[in-house]
Amino acid sequence: MPEAPSTSSRRRVAVVTLGCARNDTDSEELAARLADGGWELTDDGEGADVVMVNTCGFIEQAKQDSIDTLLQAADTGAKVVATGCLAERYGNELADSLPEASAVLGFDHYPDIAARLDAIAAGETIASHTPRDRRTLLPISPVRRPAAAAVIPGHRHAEADDTPVPQHLKVLRHRLSTGPVANLKIASGCDRRCGFCAIPSFRGAFVSRTPAEILAEAAWLGTQDVRELVLVSENTTSYGKDLGDAAALEELLRALAATDGIVRVRASYLQPAELRPDLVKTIAATPGVAPYFDLSFQHSSRDLLRRMRRFGSTEGFWELLDTIRGLAPSAGVRTNVIVGFPGETDDDVAELERFLSAARLDAVGVFAYSDEDGTEAATLDGHVDPDVVSQRYDHISVLVEELTSQRAAERVGQTVSVLVDAVDADGVDGRAAHQAPEVDGTTALIGDVDALRPGDLVEAVVVDSIGVDLVAECVPTTKA
Repeated sequence: MPEAPSTSSRRRVAVVTLGCARNDTDSEELAARLADGGWELTDDGEGADVVMVNTCGFIEQAKQDSIDTLLQAADTGAKVVATGCLAERYGNELADSLPEASAVLGFDHYPDIAARLDAIAAGETIASHTPRDRRTLLPISPVRRPAAAAVIPGHRHAEADDTPVPQHLKVLRHRLSTGPVANLKIASGCDRRCGFCAIPSFRGAFVSRTPAEILAEAAWLGTQDVRELVLVSENTTSYGKDLGDAAALEELLRALAATDGIVRVRASYLQPAELRPDLVKTIAATPGVAPYFDLSFQHSSRDLLRRMRRFGSTEGFWELLDTIRGLAPSAGVRTNVIVGFPGETDDDVAELERFLSAARLDAVGVFAYSDEDGTEAATLDGHVDPDVVSQRYDHISVLVEELTSQRAAERVGQTVSVLVDAVDADGVDGRAAHQAPEVDGTTALIGDVDALRPGDLVEAVVVDSIGVDLVAECVPTTKA
């Protein structure tokens, strides 16, 4: 029997986050707004008055996971509120099909989220969000967007006190997790029109956060025992195009790397077509910036990429990788690829296999294509039989597992900088510079590890690999 919701004067809310790193940062903004509005945050859904689920609406499996989580939340006896991408994308349609949810709230509800939950907890009915194409809320010209009034999660919430120094800006964020790593949103939305992706329609057009806002949040995170910042957005390489500064991302990376308490900055979600030479150099060679390239290749067949409304080719991608490794031979590189896109042929798959076999990538996410509402790809001819898509997915997945294991084995004998994530009875685990949190494998530290604590940065020599994971022996007296 679930516990009865809290009867204290201060209502309790549990925030559950699904999906990507951008959702993590959105949830921490919502948590701060709720705390400022008098709500007590808890991770105990059965003791909460409201369970708020920050949903994911990216692909079919993520949508189903969100629905399942909302239904499980309803079993706690608390009122259930859906927010996030699935709620934004489907709004009242989701509400009609999910009576277990007390409310379905979109991004426009975020600034007043505490008041909305007050009303819901009191038994009031909040009208469900009505979906719309959020790209229409911002000017076509990027340079005019910073002055627009549209609600964008994570933006325009740093308020100055009596000094303009960025470190003194008020940061509206409440950490919902502990540990030495934190995601830091630098932008929202995307202006690209990839045929398979619906994200711009519900996340909106591209908008950069201001450097002052980002640096203020980084400085605050540095006081919260955070040692590594992972920069997230829908398209990091577009950062600054709406701020009138072509070198804005390079400047931001250098400034973040100099932030007190921060020992490593990692950029993610890089578009190969927008990766400028100076940005490659900055990521590859700036002290404190991880030489790590999260490159959205998606495929390597030139013709199929054009059909996806993307750019590139096997040879072009190899050339980019050669440039990166010419600057940083041990740089980490990961990517995602899609198999089964409409029109994909056996020759296209063979071309992808040719690319992957020589690319020496550290991590590869493989996705089987499925139609997404509102995308151009869903309307294309040449849809691949689902059984063939599944076979191609299995084939490329097995290939990728073998290739990334080989790449990890190449690192045996190298000296790597490892950020310690966890110290427990099972040992000391961390990540080298080529390993992003949760997706790229880990490094188990051995040797003189007794004094190590989470957040320490140590030098270690790789002595073994197990799949994409490494085992490394600490070099004495290198604790940072």
